[in-house]
Amino acid sequence: MKLLLWGLGMQEVLIIALIVLLLFGGKKIPELMNGLGKGIKSFKDGMKEMDKEVKSEE
Repeated sequence: MKLLLWGLGMQEVLIIALIVLLLFGGKKIPELMNGLGKGIKSFKDGMKEMDKEVKSEE
């Protein structure tokens, strides 16, 4: 069986997904993922900006 993220197997990932579903419910998960996506995009934009600043100083 292939190992997924951080050495977790398929059973562990399914159990974690089930727990998340029970804690947050089906309606709240898309909102959480949307917020997470926006946060990641903002972080990437910030990293690109920092790269531009570093390159312009060189």
